[in-house]
Amino acid sequence: MLLLSSASALCAVLGPVIDANFPDPAMIQVNGTAYAYATNSGNINVQVAVSHDSGATWNLTGTDALPDVGSWATNGSTWAPDVVQRADGTFILYYAAENPDINTHCVAAATSMNPEGPFTPQSNPITCQASGGGTIDIAGFQDTDGTRYVVYKVDGSSLGGGGPCGNANGAFATPIMLQKLEADGLTPTGNPVEILDRIASEDGPLVEAPVLIIHGGTYVLFYSSHCFNDPGYDIRYATAANISGPYTRQGSIIATGDYNLTSPGGATPLPDGSFMVFHAQINADPLTRAMYTATLTWNGTSISVA
Repeated sequence: MLLLSSASALCAVLGPVIDANFPDPAMIQVNGTAYAYATNSGNINVQVAVSHDSGATWNLTGTDALPDVGSWATNGSTWAPDVVQRADGTFILYYAAENPDINTHCVAAATSMNPEGPFTPQSNPITCQASGGGTIDIAGFQDTDGTRYVVYKVDGSSLGGGGPCGNANGAFATPIMLQKLEADGLTPTGNPVEILDRIASEDGPLVEAPVLIIHGGTYVLFYSSHCFNDPGYDIRYATAANISGPYTRQGSIIATGDYNLTSPGGATPLPDGSFMVFHAQINADPLTRAMYTATLTWNGTSISVA
């Protein structure tokens, strides 16, 4: 393991706590140890980092949590993973990977008894929605009654047209979808429900990177807007009384310029909303998005950085 950073966990924003390309981070705590996961880098499909001190110091393991992305997918384009744990101890890794048969990404799941993996992929993806541009940015959620869901983005951004992202001109929808799952956390049941889509004047060409939690009885959807390589990229949130919405936009939590950050986004909070990991750009060429952490405070449904 490579020691990357250390700092006081009492600070509002720490980082970069991983001073390397570690975009779209997710985090889970297991028996006092925190594990973070990120988009592919080099020949690693899903990166893993570990913290033993409440997220202050992180060690990049250099191992691949998902060496086999599934027979339907290709290596080297595995994005925005997320990990949850079932009551039986099984860890579920949600991820997006490229399906060469339809030339777009699908979202899928893999399982392991070890949070560091290796995870074994399911034989088929959860959903692809190729006509909408594919699916990416999947994250798991368990409601208070035990029902499991995932949220994800339909990637209209991939349908082309240029624009600030180089692959999206804002002509195509990028809805965030809610999909109910069976108790196994793997099998979709019923139809997905759209819970948010972009408003051009507020979000630019897209919304993405959804993560859902429940706090004080309110459903809270974290997401990012604008392009990942643009200064407009940020961490935003919306709230709802019901899981399927309607969701009310509450504004930005962290944006470019805050804490001297550039293009912060891809945030994943802990289920209790006390703490989150996210990435921000530390180099434009080659594009390098390092991992940061933030402590959050709540005033009703209003979120701020502590």
